[in-house]
Amino acid sequence: MITENDPAVESAAPPPTKRQRRAAAIADAASGGWKVLALKLLLLAVVDAIALFALLVLAGAGQWIVAGIVVAVTAVVNWIYFSRRRLAAKYLTPGVIFLVVFQVFVLGYTGYVAFTNYGTGHNGNRDQAVSSLMASSLERVEDSPTYPITVVDRLGTLGLLVTDPDSGEAFVGTNDEPLTEVDAQFDAGKAVAADGWTTLQFADVLARTDEVTALAVPYSDDPNDGAIRTPDGTSGYRYISTLEYDEASGTMTDLETGTVYSDTGVGAFTAEDGTQLLPGWQITVGFDNFVRAVTDTRLAGPLVYVTIWTFVFALVSVASTFFLGLFLAIVFNDMRMRGRKFYRVLMIIPYAIPSFLSALIWAGMMNQSFGFINQVLFGGASIPWLTDPTLAKFSILLVNLWLGFPYMFLVCTGALQSIPDELQEAATVDGAKPWAIFRLIKLPLLLVSVAPLLIASFAFNFNNFNVIYMLTDGGPRDSNAPIPVGFTDILITMVYKVAFTGQMRDYGLASAYSIIIFIIVAVISIIAFRRTKSLEELN
Repeated sequence: MITENDPAVESAAPPPTKRQRRAAAIADAASGGWKVLALKLLLLAVVDAIALFALLVLAGAGQWIVAGIVVAVTAVVNWIYFSRRRLAAKYLTPGVIFLVVFQVFVLGYTGYVAFTNYGTGHNGNRDQAVSSLMASSLERVEDSPTYPITVVDRLGTLGLLVTDPDSGEAFVGTNDEPLTEVDAQFDAGKAVAADGWTTLQFADVLARTDEVTALAVPYSDDPNDGAIRTPDGTSGYRYISTLEYDEASGTMTDLETGTVYSDTGVGAFTAEDGTQLLPGWQITVGFDNFVRAVTDTRLAGPLVYVTIWTFVFALVSVASTFFLGLFLAIVFNDMRMRGRKFYRVLMIIPYAIPSFLSALIWAGMMNQSFGFINQVLFGGASIPWLTDPTLAKFSILLVNLWLGFPYMFLVCTGALQSIPDELQEAATVDGAKPWAIFRLIKLPLLLVSVAPLLIASFAFNFNNFNVIYMLTDGGPRDSNAPIPVGFTDILITMVYKVAFTGQMRDYGLASAYSIIIFIIVAVISIIAFRRTKSLEELN
């Protein structure tokens, strides 16, 4: 009986081929050697250093859950790259990490913000709101003693080194940190330096006068004790807030008027008549932003025409660029045309120039007063290409056609050249006319490869921020709208304006709009991709 360890079986095994020996040698060279090991250790050291720095920052901010995730991911990365196996994981890990950081996290955080009241006046937590309210209503105490002050700096954060005139002890604090006793160096009874802090010279204090005078260092952990402020960077005085905070009841009282502001669950101290003290704090509001996005009467009007224009812009842009690109591809695919290569290069030029630059150039040419189109082509006419609501939309479609047709030209050229000539020859022999050959044979085969790209082009144009922002900035402005929106704004530019322009920036509402846009594009893409499956039967 022959066993597996029998020498006869081992001798019967075929020797490795030349290709197998070469593959083994390449694998050994790629996975071994002190140079590869040194490079691996260096890269992992950089990753671990970045993770350690992030861990310290997150721990200082109290973000323990995120800090735990950083520790876990760093440990897994080190385990993968120090392992002799896990070859596939070594290639996939960087891509997965970048995917999570730049795609999954962004989408998840946007969804989280959409369920909060995050925005102007609601940026921080409750403690930060209390500190800000107390600091914004400070008034100098009439009989306040004069505190000798030294302005100090720690990693870019200004602080005040305060000498108590009664005890002679030194205290240091910042806008966010109350006065804390420290060991300091004294000169003529005044604290002038402290460990961990850099003392600012007189010239530096002058250069940062606005920052120094804006400092309000809390006197203690109790916000009702007031703060120390300095008008000149050398002497400080105690200020007491006109608001009084009662931590037990969670109320803020205006000492001048006697009005009591309570926490009613809306993220701000609110009086009985509905008046709020801002800034407030960030809270979870559930689906309120989504409901407000579609039901708020102030937003309903702009939302309707912006949504309609967004669909029109995306559909017309896709259709116009496709048909123009297809027409040019058919023309320049004709073997009888001379200089086809030269013309093809000219067609690609708009695609080679960055779109935002092209949009800016077009904006200059379409200027009503001194643009090239009005002054040269129309003999000094005053046509409001970018300021009239209807002409502005036409101008955007024209510029987007200029920017988009080269891409469709390239795609259609490649798709046409991949169609076998035998099909056209057979149809011609059967007596088919050129238009019938194109409509019944070439176009269906063309759509098999082009249809997914048309769907992608629709999704791109649905969120085509560059051409709108650079050409018209969404204008002309709709003066009747309660938000800074214009007649050529699409949904993505309206979201940008809700989030980043105007006096009240509502990040929660903008995030809700972003999620709605994502859902709309996703649903349309899914339906369109299912429709295109019927075209695959033509293959």
